[in-house]
Amino acid sequence: MTRELPPDEAWRKAKEVCFDLLAARPRTKDELRQALRRKGFADDIGEKLLGKLDDAGLVDDAAFAEMWVRSRHTYRGLARRALVAELRRKGVDPEIAAEAAGEIDAEAEEQRARELVRKKLRTMGDVDEQKATRRLIGMLARKGYPQGLSYRVVRDELRDAGAETTLLDDVDT
Repeated sequence: MTRELPPDEAWRKAKEVCFDLLAARPRTKDELRQALRRKGFADDIGEKLLGKLDDAGLVDDAAFAEMWVRSRHTYRGLARRALVAELRRKGVDPEIAAEAAGEIDAEAEEQRARELVRKKLRTMGDVDEQKATRRLIGMLARKGYPQGLSYRVVRDELRDAGAETTLLDDVDT
């Protein structure tokens, strides 16, 4: 379809696709590359266009990664490990992803885990300690928190909430 267009028309349409996507939210180069391929644009047009967008500062994977990490950590409560995995799925270079996620220090990660556990505890109602522990650790695991941190945070928060927490007292963190 788009491969049969004259080069000028294909270029114009490819630019339009990229600008439409960028108007909605920042994108990685790989996201734009995949979108252009799905629409049937030739790889040479896509790569040339992505180079121009990069030169113009409209596509910056490092800036995207920083914004993504800040947003997803704050609003979704994701830990560094989960954030790096998401960025890699979006085509961000692993080094750039790790550097962006590194902006979240261990203290901030633990604080966010505690906030998540407290919020979940308020909605759990009257469940036994074992079930609460399992649910809370599972929630933190799905968000990418390390196991040791998860056990420590859940034990502390359950204790603060008045639970016995004998279940996790023997676990080394």
